[in-house]
Amino acid sequence: MEKNVIISIKGMQAYEGLEEDTIELVTQGRLLDCGEDGLTLSYQESELTGMEGTLTTFQVEKTGRVILLRTGQVNSQMVFEEGRRHLSLYQTPVGDLSVGIRANRVRNTLGMQGGELEIDYAIELDHALAGQNIFHIKVREDNRGIKQ
Repeated sequence: MEKNVIISIKGMQAYEGLEEDTIELVTQGRLLDCGEDGLTLSYQESELTGMEGTLTTFQVEKTGRVILLRTGQVNSQMVFEEGRRHLSLYQTPVGDLSVGIRANRVRNTLGMQGGELEIDYAIELDHALAGQNIFHIKVREDNRGIKQ
């Protein structure tokens, strides 16, 4: 089953030596029930995020693991699994970057009627902490539909 949804995203980033940055975005997207594999939430990035032309997909597994995939202008795969560190490749127009992702907390109440997903994680560059990030995502059904 697939549904049109409204996605509210609040992203907070804190990097050493820089001011904390918060981005809030409300957009239309798709929520797909993948059966035993969990749910998939996807949306198109906009000019506001600086990643226009990129499709962002969250694969939310029933095991508690979440995989963030970005394809288009920016290509990346980030794996969030509470208490574990995963290496990821982040491809941008200006070059590729290998980053470590350590999820401190992954909270998920997503279902086909909506819900919330929160991911609190650290980014490491060359095994050194580079920053702390939090995604707080709220999803609700979009009864208006998406024109495609």
